[in-house]
Amino acid sequence: MSATPKKNRAGRRILATAAGLATVGAMVAALPAGADDRGKPAGHHPGRTVDVQLLSFNDLHGNLEPPAGSSGEVVHQHADGTTEKIKAGGVEYLATHLRTARQGNPYSVTAAAGDMIGASPLMSGLFHDEPTIEALNKLKLDVSSVGNHEFDEGAKELARMQNGGCHPTGGCYEEGKTFPGANFPYLAANVTNEKTGKPILDPYFIWERKGVKIGFIGVTLEGTPNIVTAEGVKGLKFGDEVETIDKYTKVLERKGVKSIVALIHEGGAPASSSYNYNCDSPGAGDGISGPVVDIAKKLNPQVDALVTGHTHQAYVCTVPDPSGKPRMVTSASSYGKLYTDTTLTYDRRTKDIVRTSVESANHVVSRDMPKAADMTSLIERWNTLAAPIANRPQGYISADINGRGSTDYEKPLGDLITDAQLAGLAPADKGGAQIALMNPGGIRSDLVYKASGAEGDGVVTYGEAFTVQPFTNMMNVVDLTGAQLIAGLQQQVSGSNEASPKILQVSKGFTYTLDMTRTGAARVVVDSVKLNGEPIDPAKSYRVAMNEFLAGGGDGFPALAQGKNKLVGASDLDVFNAYLAANSSASAPIAPPKADRITVVK
Repeated sequence: MSATPKKNRAGRRILATAAGLATVGAMVAALPAGADDRGKPAGHHPGRTVDVQLLSFNDLHGNLEPPAGSSGEVVHQHADGTTEKIKAGGVEYLATHLRTARQGNPYSVTAAAGDMIGASPLMSGLFHDEPTIEALNKLKLDVSSVGNHEFDEGAKELARMQNGGCHPTGGCYEEGKTFPGANFPYLAANVTNEKTGKPILDPYFIWERKGVKIGFIGVTLEGTPNIVTAEGVKGLKFGDEVETIDKYTKVLERKGVKSIVALIHEGGAPASSSYNYNCDSPGAGDGISGPVVDIAKKLNPQVDALVTGHTHQAYVCTVPDPSGKPRMVTSASSYGKLYTDTTLTYDRRTKDIVRTSVESANHVVSRDMPKAADMTSLIERWNTLAAPIANRPQGYISADINGRGSTDYEKPLGDLITDAQLAGLAPADKGGAQIALMNPGGIRSDLVYKASGAEGDGVVTYGEAFTVQPFTNMMNVVDLTGAQLIAGLQQQVSGSNEASPKILQVSKGFTYTLDMTRTGAARVVVDSVKLNGEPIDPAKSYRVAMNEFLAGGGDGFPALAQGKNKLVGASDLDVFNAYLAANSSASAPIAPPKADRITVVK
């Protein structure tokens, strides 16, 4: 499924007209009411208008090499309703697809909606994501919003990503070379310095080509402090997405820029996992829910399109703006597996987008295209630097152990990680842990049985373990009362997590029932919560191991931040690797855990 210039594209199209919405292309062969014989709406003026190609993607997370296992697949839905999984992703292929798509499009701009870096595989993460910024420069990325993961290492490191310079402790990684920084602007309109009240990076960017001007406003989700370590957002304030974009929309209008695209690192939950499903069935935007829908419905009608991210989902939807006019909202999954191709028809007289002409479609970054030679060279260069660490064997597995690739609340890899944490922190001098908890969002990949290099099938390398847990969070062991522990479980499915539950992974011996037929905190069946078969005593104190992010109340778990008598242990990655080494061998590999600790009632 290769990328092709716009005139030959066979992918799905969404065409919004003043009279209504029609799905066109392979799914429906029809022209909207009032259109001419070329599919352009009535009022389209050849010569006065120009088609601008907007290519976009989101949540790359430093995945320069093709993602392994389920992390490197997208689901395609056929006309008869059947589906197939397609291998996708890898910056060598992404570069080829984007470069091919640009051919024949003199007005082409490429934008991203955040999380380009952070939570990256070892090849990029080991070098503080300098390889990814270099790759994005080669991709000719024009602009990106920041995402929450751009703050993993704090505002100063984000500024270095933008402006360049060697790492303050790691130094320069290649002799004679200084990291140049991003050639594209990172936009952070709603991220301000608490003391000055000013944005820490540019709030907007004006793209211009032969008199055509389009303004881009970039924001991350207001809730970023809840999902990033406290140190990463220290001294920063995160504003409301709608209020911020509306503010800078007016600024751009005063500058004579009336065509505006919002890059928003916040997303939605589509009704289907297929990247090419009809998001506008039965009506406009009916196939998507979640925070981005509320944002889209409230955002200033002067904004012509929304490029979104964060939820790692794929969708191309038209959501009505406050005036009731349909407006495109897109997301291209994650890890460079898809890109979105949107056509914005620009009216030179009004300087605005003819909204009724906006078309958009997601395209697979398939691996049946030639690799981009410059990206291959980049990967080989950085892999050579990383190889002594990345290829070191850590342990052995007998089959795939799914984490990110599992759709169940309890994930086999989550069980393995928490068991490793419990084992490493149970000794009295290591913290005396009785229970270990892991946030699901911290599990970034799967452990794949098939060899990724020359290590052999079933071998887990340091690089693969790093890809699973790339944050290097320090482990904490704290005292929590039974009541606090139960409150933490209830916060999985209530409060800020009620609409989109975040189910903690739990260590062996800790069991309970989750009744999803109930609502809110009641979903946790309190009298089912047990440790080694004994009911949890609300008044008793338990030693609980978790990473520093969870121990700080991250991901909407304030109850877990109430822990006392904290002991700081080794990093989560070191604990995991030590467990693999001690509990597996070539002749006795680790089998996938049964994932039977949480009983789920649906």
